[in-house]
Amino acid sequence: MSTMNAKASSGGEEEALGMRSDTLGESVCSGEGKRRQMILVAYLIATLELTFLFMQMGVMPYLAKSLGLDLVGFGYLQTTFGVLQLVGGPIFGRFADQFGTRAALILSCASGSAFFLLMSISTSIPLLFLSRLPAVFMHGLPGAQKVITDLTTPSQRADALGKLGLCFGIGIIIGSALGGVLSTKFGIFVPTYIGLVGNLINTTIAMVWMPLQAKPKSDHRVTEHSTSQSGSVFSIREILRLMKFPGVMEVFIVKAFAGLPAGLFLIMFSIISMDFFGLEAVGSGYLMSYFGVLQMVVQGLVVGKLTNHCTEGTLLRLSVFVFAGVGLGMSLMRTVWHYCIIAVPLVFAFSTLGTITDSILTKAVPSSDTGTMLGICASVQPLTRTVGPTIGGVLYKQFGVSSFGYLQLIVNIGLFVYLLKSKIPLREMKSK
Repeated sequence: MSTMNAKASSGGEEEALGMRSDTLGESVCSGEGKRRQMILVAYLIATLELTFLFMQMGVMPYLAKSLGLDLVGFGYLQTTFGVLQLVGGPIFGRFADQFGTRAALILSCASGSAFFLLMSISTSIPLLFLSRLPAVFMHGLPGAQKVITDLTTPSQRADALGKLGLCFGIGIIIGSALGGVLSTKFGIFVPTYIGLVGNLINTTIAMVWMPLQAKPKSDHRVTEHSTSQSGSVFSIREILRLMKFPGVMEVFIVKAFAGLPAGLFLIMFSIISMDFFGLEAVGSGYLMSYFGVLQMVVQGLVVGKLTNHCTEGTLLRLSVFVFAGVGLGMSLMRTVWHYCIIAVPLVFAFSTLGTITDSILTKAVPSSDTGTMLGICASVQPLTRTVGPTIGGVLYKQFGVSSFGYLQLIVNIGLFVYLLKSKIPLREMKSK
């Protein structure tokens, strides 16, 4: 009798254990499904915001000209946009760390709505300049990067961040084409109306599909080193504090300077395409589409595959080495076909450098500070856009197109030697 009771008891325990195991498995699957859904939503929000941003970039020169703004004034307008994005990047990152990714994405999308609303009623030059102000918080791409950083393991991060390049390429191609078609067929302000409605939809998506707390429980490094919850969102000291972590300053220097000469060339490309290559507006549009397709293929597919087989340190050195080769090619470039060939390694180097440095830098700081770190990283491009027209204009006028190539070559040879000799602490891991 006691034997039968023992067997019944043992069977009951096994059944209960099995039920708990099944429940745990379902919970894990459910959690994994929610994480994938949130990452897909982040990709969607980034794609829409980038599409509307590139749509207005194509329309802006014509809108500015219709209001009587000359080339110098248009340069000031672009510089204003760049400065606002430069200042707003780290602040947006701090906001994401303190108030959560959902609040940050809503802020970005709502700022985009205000941006297009002001642009749609810009009937004078002062209003056009005023429409740039919401750009200080328009950081949908860093917001999406923050979601991915929070929801992926360190070994998966580079691959997931690399796929954002697919969003970027779609934004370039669809946004540029849509802006031109809508403004030509329906009027210069129609793209701004579409951008306004689109950003309102984006805001709704962020509010409905993003949970209040997307971030999993933080690791132990947060309690040891992080002070992200203390101090103001606008605290410069808290932002600069991250640069003191091991390896952060070194990697950030590489990120900021490796692609700077090529970035200056791309900023001047609209002028170079007319003066140097002799292209019409249609030809320049085709080149932009070509660049977008390359961006989609390389960053969306190639970079992710490479992270499965190479360490981040290796890919960082490879991107700098390829940048040096691009510099040599640019110094010898003479025709638009030469540029089409050079664009392939150029896009590869840009995509690899951006993805790998973002991944390395977010791993180097506490998990509660990743938003601020991504905001600092996002400031590199606006900085280039801010100083680019002045420096790029001087280089082009005084020394010609080849000067961009020589500068690219010299800078990246120096950085490559620096990476080989320096002892930058990297978490050497491959994606799984």
